[in-house]
Amino acid sequence: MTMNPIAKELTVGDGNAARPIAALMRAATGIGRDLPGVVWLGGYRSDMSGSKAVALCDKAGEEGRAALRFDYSGHGASGGEFREGTISRWLEESLAAFDTFTSGPQILVGSSMGGWVALRMVQELRKRGEGERIAGLVLIAPAPDFTLELMEPELTEAQREALERDGYYEEPTPYGPDPNVFTRALFEDGRKNRVLEGLIETGAPVHIIQGMADPDVPWQHALKLMEHLPSENVTLTLIRDGDHRLSRDEDIARILAAVESIPAGS
Repeated sequence: MTMNPIAKELTVGDGNAARPIAALMRAATGIGRDLPGVVWLGGYRSDMSGSKAVALCDKAGEEGRAALRFDYSGHGASGGEFREGTISRWLEESLAAFDTFTSGPQILVGSSMGGWVALRMVQELRKRGEGERIAGLVLIAPAPDFTLELMEPELTEAQREALERDGYYEEPTPYGPDPNVFTRALFEDGRKNRVLEGLIETGAPVHIIQGMADPDVPWQHALKLMEHLPSENVTLTLIRDGDHRLSRDEDIARILAAVESIPAGS
């Protein structure tokens, strides 16, 4: 019988910057102890209760594989203000959750912005001499450098004025009733976290899954990412009618298969 995930919480940051981060984790059991764990990294304004995150956790439970999902600050069940969020801030929380709740090799599964966070995590872990902790990456509609590469060129004059005057602008989103909020701090911090400017050494297999009907992250962005990854052990799956969420049953099946394809050992 598969056990339910255990709710966890950790505090990241000090003083006024402290924020509680909510997480759900499964410990490895049985033969699953020999498999790399799975860490879910969600997208901008998504949370760990989404269908892809739940499916990954459930599949891990069936296999006895360790699994971790959590909410960035300002998202879902975690504390903190969303408008204070930046890539650096959410990266700090992701590394803290990784350090606190996982052990041994892990597969990072990053969706949209979570793909950017995953790549930055690999860079930081390799700097720490812990690159072997990454067994592989599965990147779903990955959006590395999206503030600079995808958003800045499309900003309207009114949005640029709002960023300068108010420090943020809002825009409607088809994914929920509340508008998306993009802050000047997010754009400025995004430049400090660029990954599409040199070779991204992962030391592990990478599988990118990208919809060609994605209105938010064009499939050409996935091709650009591939140019920055070593040629070996990189797989790109293009789904002609796939959207940005890639949450249909057949999309989730592809994601689960990509995770299972990553070997237990190097």
